[in-house]
Amino acid sequence: MLQTTPPQHAAIEAFGAYRPARVVTNDELATRVDTSDEWITTRVGIKERRYAAAHETVVSMAVEAGRDALGKAGVAGGEVDLLIVATCTAPSQLPSAAPQVAHLLGASAPGAYDVNAACAGFCYSLAQASHAIQAGAAQKALVIGVEKLTDWIDHDDRTTSIIFADGAGAAVVGRSGAQGIGPTVWGSAGDRPEAIIIRSRDQLLEMDGRAVFRWATTEVRAEVDRICGASGLSLRDIDIFVPHQANMRIIDNMLRALDFRDDVVVARDIALAGNTSAASIPLAIDTLLDAGQATSGDKVLTIGFGAGLTFAGQVFEMP
Repeated sequence: MLQTTPPQHAAIEAFGAYRPARVVTNDELATRVDTSDEWITTRVGIKERRYAAAHETVVSMAVEAGRDALGKAGVAGGEVDLLIVATCTAPSQLPSAAPQVAHLLGASAPGAYDVNAACAGFCYSLAQASHAIQAGAAQKALVIGVEKLTDWIDHDDRTTSIIFADGAGAAVVGRSGAQGIGPTVWGSAGDRPEAIIIRSRDQLLEMDGRAVFRWATTEVRAEVDRICGASGLSLRDIDIFVPHQANMRIIDNMLRALDFRDDVVVARDIALAGNTSAASIPLAIDTLLDAGQATSGDKVLTIGFGAGLTFAGQVFEMP
């Protein structure tokens, strides 16, 4: 008879972030492509974004975000026994980023792997960390969403160059006496693979913005109710809504159709961070914490969505 471990609960203990130093404004982009600050702000709601330096990599940014989260949680790198890196912009197919990040953070041979679910990657990875802890397969997990999208976009293409940016966000997940991370709702629309695509390693990202907008504002929006219901809550119970920071118009469209309380806090980090794919949700949460707009115990509803096409989300309590 195999020995079994009693089910356990998981909760987020801290968030961390890394934002590259270089700020790129809409006016700067307008010197290279046919656009303007007014056009970008109206269409996608972005005022500025961060670009990583040439020497910064997916691994180095993930390490900085992970170190920040571990420090805030009071957790040493050696305590981490599971490390998941969510990214779609790793510079190589092999080796994956996670084992390298784990080594640089001082983790001692943890389970370590990458997840590529694009903009839903952080929510997928958070689910996997939570499941592992609940099953007793891990005691302390570190989940990192990180992207260096500026390596994969055509800087002369107005449809992508104004939107995508770089950065990393992380969360420490540990055992808890009560359920701190709710069930995950996830899904995909594999009949639309070319809406957002990198065709091969030597080609750049392409996006059909209209197709993504229609999909996100119809099919994905409906999943928000399912995510909330999976945790036994109503939308009126939610304190903070953190959708993937893809486009301000998508966020506004979702809000008009959802019955949140008037005082719900809504993440709008895209205005100053751009779309950072798998990093966008943890970066947005870190921004809310820094601004004092989120407090311990707040109920947070997240949903990530993007290339694949794929989506995932969950409700959790703010650490």
